[in-house]
Amino acid sequence: MKKLLLFLVFVLAWAPAWAQNTTVTGRVLGGNGSAQPGVTVLQKGTNNGTSTDNDGRYSIQVPSDAVLTFSAIGSATQQINVSGRTSIDVRLQDATTDLNEVVVTGSRATEGRSNILTTAPVDVISAREIKAFAQTDISQVLTYAAPSFQSSRQAISDGTDHVDPASLRGLGPDQVLVLVNGKRRHNSALVNINGTVGRGSVGTDLNVIPLASIKRVEVLREGAAAQYGSDAIAGVINIQLKDDTTGVAASVTGGQHYESDGEVFQADANVGIGLGGRGFLDVSGQFLNRGYTNRTFEDTAPLMYLGAMAATTLVERRPIQSRSGVT
Repeated sequence: MKKLLLFLVFVLAWAPAWAQNTTVTGRVLGGNGSAQPGVTVLQKGTNNGTSTDNDGRYSIQVPSDAVLTFSAIGSATQQINVSGRTSIDVRLQDATTDLNEVVVTGSRATEGRSNILTTAPVDVISAREIKAFAQTDISQVLTYAAPSFQSSRQAISDGTDHVDPASLRGLGPDQVLVLVNGKRRHNSALVNINGTVGRGSVGTDLNVIPLASIKRVEVLREGAAAQYGSDAIAGVINIQLKDDTTGVAASVTGGQHYESDGEVFQADANVGIGLGGRGFLDVSGQFLNRGYTNRTFEDTAPLMYLGAMAATTLVERRPIQSRSGVT
């Protein structure tokens, strides 16, 4: 009998608290109006929480006076008072602070790691930095952006006039591994000759990749050979291409030297097209025309002819007469 009375007292004591709990449902949308899966919905000050499904819907039991916290990566956190409501729809806004770049070069993890957590230093050059240097090809951009990278245009050097050899950390062009979206880029068939940079080696032609198609460039300087092999002794350059559907982007660059030669004109464009949620299609192109530079002048110095005169001395040779006798 005493146990029954204690049970009734317990039920009566907690009945008001149970009566105050309510089930709150709703849907979470992003700034562009699309459903946001994986959003954390948490009762403030407790461990009571849930997350949204693929359609952005959630369901949680909380007291009628609770405060719900909605948070997601890349979005601003929102707090909403329940106030006895049973249905609350939320629209998250994009966060004003940018997330750290996710770098896959130099990492053996299955998921990308932040560049500050990589075991070896990785230089990340974004598309905004690429445009800031006002260069017409990626080799010249990296020359200005990455201290360990150097590429200079050659002259009177056969085919090397057209394929600029690139050097990383002062080593040969054939010791730099170039990746495009994490896949190895093939080397060119041109052997550098005539005393150019990297003479006798074969490098990779970076300038065949339009600037408009590049999302960012990752340069791994140290520890590359241990992860990628002996062809990465100098380091690894990973070029990440654009993978978005932002529409059309185009740019034009032009200029010349003060002496009215060396004219340069470049035009590039990128088109990102969505495929109805099944993927994307990015098409990029570039036109580049570089005029010649002439710093020679007419030689007006007088010609000097040097000659040599040889004198021949005739020496009269006479036979030597000898006498012999017996003593």
